[in-house]
Amino acid sequence: MVIEPKIRGFICTTAHPVGCRAEVKRQIDYVKSQPAVSGPKKVLVLGCSTGYGLSSRIAAAFGCGAATLGVAFERPAAGKRTATAGWYNCAAFEEFAAADGLYAQTINGDAFSPQIKEETIARIRRDLGQVDMVIYSLAAPRRTVGEVTYSSVLKTTGEPYTNKTIDLKTRQVSEITIPQATEQEIADTVKVMGGEDWMDWMLQLQNAGVLAPGATTVAYSYIGPALTHPMYLNGSIGQAKKHLYQTAGQIAAQIPGVHSYVSVNKALVTQSSAAIPIVPLYVSILYKVMKEKDLHEGCARQMYRLFSQKLFGAAPQTDEQGYLRLDDLEMRPDVQEQVSLIWEQLNSQNVSQLADIDGYWDDFYRMFGFGIEGVDYKQDVDPDVAIPSIHS
Repeated sequence: MVIEPKIRGFICTTAHPVGCRAEVKRQIDYVKSQPAVSGPKKVLVLGCSTGYGLSSRIAAAFGCGAATLGVAFERPAAGKRTATAGWYNCAAFEEFAAADGLYAQTINGDAFSPQIKEETIARIRRDLGQVDMVIYSLAAPRRTVGEVTYSSVLKTTGEPYTNKTIDLKTRQVSEITIPQATEQEIADTVKVMGGEDWMDWMLQLQNAGVLAPGATTVAYSYIGPALTHPMYLNGSIGQAKKHLYQTAGQIAAQIPGVHSYVSVNKALVTQSSAAIPIVPLYVSILYKVMKEKDLHEGCARQMYRLFSQKLFGAAPQTDEQGYLRLDDLEMRPDVQEQVSLIWEQLNSQNVSQLADIDGYWDDFYRMFGFGIEGVDYKQDVDPDVAIPSIHS
C-alpha cells in the first residue's frame, strides 16, 4: 500500500516503515562516524522506541558497542493500519544491530506493569547476566498501579498562565490560558511521570541480582527558559520532574555503588513536547536561532554527547545541583536573549520569517518516517514489518 501521513492533533496516525528505517540508519551512521566511546556494555533502555530513548539505545550500541535490551509499548500493523513509528524503529534498530554483530532484543508491553518487569529480568538473566546501565526514558500519559489508573495533566500550579501559542497547521499565533491543576491532578501527574517507577525498576533489578555493581542509571528531564516555567518547570509536569530528581538521590542511597543521574536535555520536537502548549512555538524560534548560530543538535547528537562527554568521559560532568546538562547550548545567554527578543515581536504575520516553522514540521514528519531523503513515498510498501526478537 502507499502510505501517506495522516495528522490528528499533535500526532500522526500513520507511519512509514521505509522512512522510519532510513531515519534510524541516519542516526546510526552519525554515531558510527564519531569516535568510539568507552562506556557500558550491557544496557537496558526503558522507553527505547522513539525520541531520546531510541537515540540513547543507538549511542549505547553503535557508540559503545553495547548489547541492548529495550522495552517499549508499540502497536504492530493490522490490515490497512500501519504499525506505530516506534514499532518500525525497533525493527530497524534490531536489523542494523544484528548486521554489526550486536545483541539487540526488544520487549513490547507496558513498562509500568509487574509482568513486563518480570519478563525483562528473566531476559537479562537468560541472555546478559547483568546490565551495567539502565536508561529510563518513559513518557506516558497514564500509569496503572494495581486496580487504579493515574493520568498526568499539563497544567500550571499556583495560578493560570496566559501566553502565546501557535496553530502549526494554519501558522496563526494566538493566546492560550493554561488552567491551574488541582492537588489531585498534581499528585496523579507525579505518580505517572515522577520517579516512583524508576525506583521500582532499579530495586527489582538489584533484588533479582541482574544489576551489575557500579552500574549507571540516567533519566531524562527538561528545564527550559523562564517563559516556559509556569507550565513546565513550575507546572504539574515540573512537580513530577522534581520528584524524578529526588529519586536519583534515593536510588544512589538505597543501592550502594550505583551512579544515578538526571540529564536535562534540549527542547526538541518529540511526541511528548508536541503536546505541551506554548512549547512548539518556543521550539520553532529556538530552532531558528540555534541553526543560525550553528548550535542545533537533534536527538542523536545529544545522546552521543551525553555518552561521550557528560557521562563516560574523564569524569561525569554535572552542574552544582547534580544534573547532567545537555541543554547547555540552548540555555546560552546569547541564544536565550535572541529567543526572547523574537518572542516579544512575533505574531501571525511575521511568524514564518521569525521562527523555523518549516524545520519544526520537518522534524515532526521525520518522527513518523515521512519527508526522509531518498525514500520513494509513491511506492507500494508492506506495512507489516516484524521485530525479529518479538515472536507474538
